[in-house]
Amino acid sequence: MPRKLSDEKIEAYLDDHPSWAILSTIDQDGFPHTVPLGYFRLGRDIIMGVRDGTRKVANAERNPNVSILLEDGSSMADIRGVLFQGHARIVREPRETLQLAIEGARARGVPETEWPTAPRPGATYIRMTPVRTVSWDYATSTPDQA
Repeated sequence: MPRKLSDEKIEAYLDDHPSWAILSTIDQDGFPHTVPLGYFRLGRDIIMGVRDGTRKVANAERNPNVSILLEDGSSMADIRGVLFQGHARIVREPRETLQLAIEGARARGVPETEWPTAPRPGATYIRMTPVRTVSWDYATSTPDQA
């Protein structure tokens, strides 16, 4: 049986893996729409840059209840992951998109001299605030849990 990750380990996991996460939204017919997206953490929120007008944006606007999954490992013995369920907000306002672009650059270790100085035309983000978190770490299972 896997152990749950502590809040501190979840934050470290997010910060150490600023690459791809799996976003699931619900389409107009009630089916999940699941796509990989780049992300970064800002406080408790998870930020994902997206192209406006895509299905995921329309779905999140229609129903802001979304989930985000991060997982790694190569076998059952070392799989760990986190599932966040929460509320999405679409961000299009230029000042806010510029601030998110700067925070994303900072999270990815981009030198400050290369941070954006103006909003990118058409920039859009999904900002998800988690309300429920589920985590697992098979690498730290104890023999009595297996």
